[in-house]
Amino acid sequence: MAVMWDNNGARLPVTVLQLENCQVTANVKTVRADGSEYHAVQVAASDRPEKTTTKQMLGHFKKAGVPPKRTVKEFPVTPDAHVPVGTTLSAIHFVPGQFVDVISNSIGKGFQGTMKRWNFKGLRASHGVSVSHRSAGAIGAHQDPGRVWPGKKMAGRLGGERTTTQNLTVVRVDTTLDLIFVRGCVPGVDDAFVMIRDAKKKMESVARVAYTKGQFDKVLPKHVDDLPFPAGTRELAAQLPPVIVAPSHRVTSPFTPRE
Repeated sequence: MAVMWDNNGARLPVTVLQLENCQVTANVKTVRADGSEYHAVQVAASDRPEKTTTKQMLGHFKKAGVPPKRTVKEFPVTPDAHVPVGTTLSAIHFVPGQFVDVISNSIGKGFQGTMKRWNFKGLRASHGVSVSHRSAGAIGAHQDPGRVWPGKKMAGRLGGERTTTQNLTVVRVDTTLDLIFVRGCVPGVDDAFVMIRDAKKKMESVARVAYTKGQFDKVLPKHVDDLPFPAGTRELAAQLPPVIVAPSHRVTSPFTPRE
């Protein structure tokens, strides 16, 4: 993580994410059981040696004409949004000012008690409770039902599971180093692989409702005029400034006294 300052002088905590030779490896089109079609773009990132790649994946990457990759993900798209196989994506695919969701495996914290795992309040840490002030308390419910209900919040392993941080703002994009600066923190350890997608709630759902109502000026977030299509390729990045910073969402400076 790092810090930035917007054009009003406000300090922003940001997380720096990098695209490592992110390329399209396949376009997926299948028919679901209900007869509807499913369309997706398969994207792979971060080159890896051939000797550490399975033969099945080597054949898949060779067919796509890209070097072996360490991670492969699939992103659902509309039928008209397929990207040519082999296209190298740039950080400009994400427009400064838009909202994104970041998905990764959270940091594993091992076996933890109920206070840390479920935010239990605990008992008094002074007189009368001896050494049990951090205990979970009773877990039963009398003779009836005479057992512990499934799903009871108890001590156990914490973290190490798929976690999504929603509605993070893209505040800066560096196309020279393929860096994306998002406001806030993201799940995962340092140097972990994360998946970035358009925010489902603020980008997709809100845009769909606004489009249905005919409010076309509310389809995209504030300060965002258009989204690149086809996806932000390196050819598109070469036509734009190397560093693009999103303007502040604040109307006035936070340091200006209110009237």
